[in-house]
Amino acid sequence: MSYSTAALVGPVTLDDVRGAQKMLSGVARVTAMEGSRHLSQLVGSPVHLKCENLQRTGSFKLRGAYVRIAGLLPEQRAAGVVAASAGNHAQGVALASSLLGVRSTVFMPKGAPLPKISATRDYGAEVRLHGQVVDETLAAAQEYAERTGAVFIHPFDHPDVIAGQGTVGLEVLEQCPEVRTVVVGIGGGGLVAGIAVAVKAVRPDVRIVGVQAEGAAAYPPSLAAGRPVAVEHPVTMADGIKVGRPGDVPFGIVGELVDEVRTVSEDELSTALLLCLERAKLVVEPAGASPVAALLSDPGAFEGPVVAVLSGGNVDPVLMQGVLRHGMAAQGRYLAVRLRLTDRPGALATLLGVLSVVDANVLDVSHVRTDPRLGLTEAEVELHLETKGPEHCAEVGRVLREAGYPVIG
Repeated sequence: MSYSTAALVGPVTLDDVRGAQKMLSGVARVTAMEGSRHLSQLVGSPVHLKCENLQRTGSFKLRGAYVRIAGLLPEQRAAGVVAASAGNHAQGVALASSLLGVRSTVFMPKGAPLPKISATRDYGAEVRLHGQVVDETLAAAQEYAERTGAVFIHPFDHPDVIAGQGTVGLEVLEQCPEVRTVVVGIGGGGLVAGIAVAVKAVRPDVRIVGVQAEGAAAYPPSLAAGRPVAVEHPVTMADGIKVGRPGDVPFGIVGELVDEVRTVSEDELSTALLLCLERAKLVVEPAGASPVAALLSDPGAFEGPVVAVLSGGNVDPVLMQGVLRHGMAAQGRYLAVRLRLTDRPGALATLLGVLSVVDANVLDVSHVRTDPRLGLTEAEVELHLETKGPEHCAEVGRVLREAGYPVIG
């Protein structure tokens, strides 16, 4: 796909992004760019990580929220602002409003993680919990805006928001001027649209690749249809990109300027998050790890130098625990098995002895004796094991079967 100057004329321009960069000076951090030796070896060329997980509020969202609110008229600021979000946008709006002296109300789902609710309040917003899913929360925020006159701050579907997010692209060009490919996670599309506007205007030869979770991938069918198409009931652990429908404004930009949109599985997301933690020593949420997941799933598809944008690091500790376990299981480093044995003294010790021979580290044991499914002399044991890879997992299963233990799960 080739690009001309005319292709860059639209709702957001390079001048808009540069203006946003001046506005954000002293407000948003110029986040670090870290090299990744492991990913570089895998891809066969330099890979750099743009660490927006280290941005104020823990994600890129402050950029767009601040630019949008700063551009309001005095009478609009006086009416206050309202937003709906499960986390990152909520915190970005809350801090931006506080910095600009604007009253903010943020609607969040009732099931939003407590750390994100607490952080949003700490940044100065009034938090209202409404609905079980973001769509219900969004409807409540829009009704509040209509009833009170507060300005609704959309998380991605506004030119000012996109211009603010595009400042990430300008920083990428400044920090890695030799970049050939930029990989960005996509939810509604505000971040990738802004980055594409900034990067393509200066370096039209740079390839922009968007990444979506398979269970919430609205962009591929939308691009095929030529219009935004909603995905019903999006499902993914990556709540930062769990958006059912592309935004109208970013969709047009993505269609013009983004070269490719890829999808990644939940296993690939959890493996990428684990890699960021272990190899890069960076806490990254699943949405932020999606570009790394794309690199891991098909490393030969990316021309380097590559910049992967880690969009956020706001991950709930409970979710982090589950995702890390999922990632370890995907790599064959964690194995859960259920089996039955005779309920007699020493039976469990004998089983653990078998596992010690094959060098499987037992993390947790659940021993059930009272269950209608069990025979009078049976017990069921669930074991959580630390293993050393897929081959070791297969060896553990083989040794258990050879020792006479029927593995049932």
